[in-house]
Amino acid sequence: MKYEVTLSGKTRVVELLCRDEVWKISLDGKELDASVVEVAPNTFSVLLNGESHQIRIAPRPGGTLTVYTATTEYPTEVIDPRLWRGRRHGSLELEGRQQITAPMPGKIVKLLVAQGDAVEAGEGLMVVEAMKMQNEIRSPKNGKVEKLLAREGQAVNAGDILAWVE
Repeated sequence: MKYEVTLSGKTRVVELLCRDEVWKISLDGKELDASVVEVAPNTFSVLLNGESHQIRIAPRPGGTLTVYTATTEYPTEVIDPRLWRGRRHGSLELEGRQQITAPMPGKIVKLLVAQGDAVEAGEGLMVVEAMKMQNEIRSPKNGKVEKLLAREGQAVNAGDILAWVE
């Protein structure tokens, strides 16, 4: 699969190939010494040039993504050339119940909503602190906080379910 990816304002061509559940990556036509394994939903363990990284990908309102690493979050847009022909231009509307997971290991330092609260897409749900940086976890859709499993002071691992938005 070949994609055009805009990451922090710079557009690159990324090609992904999966064989026997192992991913290979090519960046701008150059194959990287990389291996990728999905370790939890939307969470990947990436071995890049001998260095290990954990990456979490979260959908955002408007059809974009946020890519989280241990210390940084990157606003990202992925363009699949195969989709341009029939693509509706506009916002991606997430439907149904959405699971909110921890993007990285850390600690819940603040809850911004309570169970039963109505939320809008992009509204902050809670703040997770990891490596002395605070990351706001936002709602992927308009809806209601159906279940809030996180509590202030709780330690979390990447991929832990924190809430459900219906």
